[in-house]
Amino acid sequence: MPDSYLFFGCIQLVIPMTMSPIDRKTFLKDISLLAGVAIVSGPAFAIDPLREKSSVKLGFVTYLWGKDWDLPTLIKNCADTNIRGVELRVEHAHNVMPELNAAQRLEVKKRFADSPVQLVGLGTNQQFDFVDQGQLKASIERTKEFIRLSADVGGSGVKVKPNALHKEVPTEKTITQIGESLNEIARYGAELGQQIRLEVHGEETQELPMTKRIMEVATHPNATICWNCNPQDLNGKGFESNFNLVKDRFGATCHVRELDRTDYPYQALLANLVKMNYSGWVLLECHTNPADKVASMKEQRAVFDRMIAKV
Repeated sequence: MPDSYLFFGCIQLVIPMTMSPIDRKTFLKDISLLAGVAIVSGPAFAIDPLREKSSVKLGFVTYLWGKDWDLPTLIKNCADTNIRGVELRVEHAHNVMPELNAAQRLEVKKRFADSPVQLVGLGTNQQFDFVDQGQLKASIERTKEFIRLSADVGGSGVKVKPNALHKEVPTEKTITQIGESLNEIARYGAELGQQIRLEVHGEETQELPMTKRIMEVATHPNATICWNCNPQDLNGKGFESNFNLVKDRFGATCHVRELDRTDYPYQALLANLVKMNYSGWVLLECHTNPADKVASMKEQRAVFDRMIAKV
């Protein structure tokens, strides 16, 4: 009598017909139990959501490595290194500033549209902690100029800073001023489709509990946080605790240094971003000065891909 064949998905089991009826019954029971275990927990069957393709994207900040490149060079270098998004620091050689006229703005937008590189937004130095209220008003108005510029050139948002506390002013007053300023520009940005991204920055304002307090005032949903990978992220209860304090307010950008540095938990950061289904940009804001910056960009691309694969 020929043997019987039993299929579990793509696995074929042969049941010898020489088995007694009792043995065959026990065998089939055991196999069904084992198959159930394999389907639930076996690596060949289980689907780990963290192993699915990540939506986290690698981009570039023109803080140091790109500060001397004009726009065509910058776009080419990003495309050549498979880095497909860029935040332009203002006041650098690419010269994307509010003083551009309508035709020049259209040219910037077209350059990005004709390339594989996306303009993520503009990185400004505008801040809202000024004691002098005239300076505060001027900074808010200048931020609005950058918001209009970003909209015109095809960006999706503008990065700003808190940026300090002042001994002569009660802390709570400064926190409220920063938060209310963010609400004003967030409302303005929302009308133009531009996200406001508060960089975690400043000697005291970069402490994550302080950032959280600011964002408790800045309640407008278009006011978001740009995580900045500061040493202070490890203070207090540590990285995980600080990350969890503000992760619900993350915007579309996160700044990192060289990802293969060992003084910051970059692997844990990427794991957390993937876990929360973050679909924004991890932007390289590297602080070293390599002789061949394009080669270094390629290296960071490879590091990023390896780290995401580990997640």
